[in-house]
Amino acid sequence: MHPFWNRIVAVCPLWIAPNLLTFTGFLFTVAAFLLLTYYDYSFYASSDVNYPPIPNWVFAVVGICIFLAYILDGIDGKQARRTHTSGPVGELFDHGLDSWTTIFIPTLLYSIFGRSPPSIPPYRMFYICWHVFINFYLSHWEKYNTGVLFLPWSYDISMLMTTLLFLLTSFTGHGFWKITIFNVLTLGKVMEVIFYLTTLLFNIPVTLYNVYVSYRDNTGKMKPFFEAIRPLVPLLIFFALALYWAHKSPTNVIERDPRMFFMLSGSVFSNICCRLIVAQMSSTRCEVFNPLLVPLSFGILLSLMIPVLELFILYALLIIATLAHIYYGANVVNQMCDHFKIKCFKIPYK
Repeated sequence: MHPFWNRIVAVCPLWIAPNLLTFTGFLFTVAAFLLLTYYDYSFYASSDVNYPPIPNWVFAVVGICIFLAYILDGIDGKQARRTHTSGPVGELFDHGLDSWTTIFIPTLLYSIFGRSPPSIPPYRMFYICWHVFINFYLSHWEKYNTGVLFLPWSYDISMLMTTLLFLLTSFTGHGFWKITIFNVLTLGKVMEVIFYLTTLLFNIPVTLYNVYVSYRDNTGKMKPFFEAIRPLVPLLIFFALALYWAHKSPTNVIERDPRMFFMLSGSVFSNICCRLIVAQMSSTRCEVFNPLLVPLSFGILLSLMIPVLELFILYALLIIATLAHIYYGANVVNQMCDHFKIKCFKIPYK
């Protein structure tokens, strides 16, 4: 994609700050999410049930938004080098927002296939979201140990394929994805399998190999074993809590409101990931426990004790996690801007 990005960034005015490109791209993704939230809040619109279908033009708009977000995410670093404004603030801003996008993209795709047969139920979509979380997190865990961010090619493929899926659906309608292969597998389930295979066969083995090579050749940070795996602890705790709640919920909360359950997971994950990004950028020790896991644990316990409040607890936790994450990110960025004497969204010179 670099030749294409180079042509795009060449026409971008030099007075536009790279972080502004990053944030605008993120807003395109959020806009696509809000649009599908309005037309398909419960993921039933593509399920061929008694539910209004998503208009074809909505799929086209979402596809365009995703592609624009992908372009802006691809050229922000090039714009930073053109304007001589590269630095840790841009890296944190870029990758921090990307970590939040990991929940928006799978959630958008779920509206194409729906949640009713022959598609997959929300709890299986929950596993797909975690597949995306793990892939993204391992890339930064890899840099935490090796000092190098090996960006997987699967990211570019996934963004381009997502764009094509939405544009194709805008012409064919969601019914196209209901066809079966060999009278057994639907296209939706085939994509589910592809998600898992790319993780198990390509991303995780390559990550582990890169970390191994850095230790073998003495090119990485050479941390002791328990220090090297320290960033994985908060992610594993969070996964255990979310998995327990999804399967032991007294009112089946993930079925009652999967969209908000996914968003809560994405907000907490993004906060955990941002703290890892800060640690690997500053070569400091990664936190072993995330503060957001405290209200999450308390909320899960309370929902088990008072099931009638479970949906309300989900919404409360989502608000708490989202506001806390925004507060954390804004403060870290502002403190870094003050330290480096720069402006986040403005280039202070011609």
